[in-house]
Amino acid sequence: MTAPVFVVEELPGGPAEFVLDGPEGRHAVSVKRLRAGEEVVLTDGTGRWAQGEVVAAEGKDRLVVRLARVAEEPAGSPRVTVVQALPKGDRGELAVETMTETGVDAIVPWAASRCITQWKGDRGLKALAKWRATAREAGKQSRRVRFPEVADAATTKQVAALLARADFAAVLHEDRDYGSEPLATAQLPADGEIVLVVGPEGGVSPEELALFEEAGAKAYRLGRSVLRTSTAGTAAAALVLGRTGRWS
Repeated sequence: MTAPVFVVEELPGGPAEFVLDGPEGRHAVSVKRLRAGEEVVLTDGTGRWAQGEVVAAEGKDRLVVRLARVAEEPAGSPRVTVVQALPKGDRGELAVETMTETGVDAIVPWAASRCITQWKGDRGLKALAKWRATAREAGKQSRRVRFPEVADAATTKQVAALLARADFAAVLHEDRDYGSEPLATAQLPADGEIVLVVGPEGGVSPEELALFEEAGAKAYRLGRSVLRTSTAGTAAAALVLGRTGRWS
């Protein structure tokens, strides 16, 4: 079992004794019940991390850790971004959780025209905060030290602009009559950025497909079965990460 991961705002410049307190310290002491001699990993979530050994647990929320040298994990290449149409209920958090565990680098919430859920006002801000908190917790659970970025909700025009800048852009579209190609045989770049678009349960509209194709994206399908919007991004990311060598 690999060492548990805890998030800190800032790591010291070199080997040092560090006090983990606050919510993370409370989780380490009161939930994980870590004790002297056990190993932990501290990270800022952006790739900087350090292995540490617990020196002492103090009270209910203070863990004293002896840190080794701080290292930095390089960003993965090619970078994989998933544009995720807003699902109903808590399926958005499910999608973020599994995509984070899979290894996605960035997630862009998308207010597609056929989305039943729409993020507006305070409700939208609260939903975005949930997605970001889910990415953070899933990053810790999956022992990542570089968590995925969860962007602000994007419009269709903003998604098209993102696709235009990508080195490979794919819209997941299950309609075989449309002329989509299998993602499993697509020519993928060795570096740069891959952007995958996942539509809502009602599918990507013809107008959105046309705009995305104009931006350089092609329609691709995953397999014979039709996946829900909350699982399609994870499946597509796993396929891409495996084929590009990111999982090697």
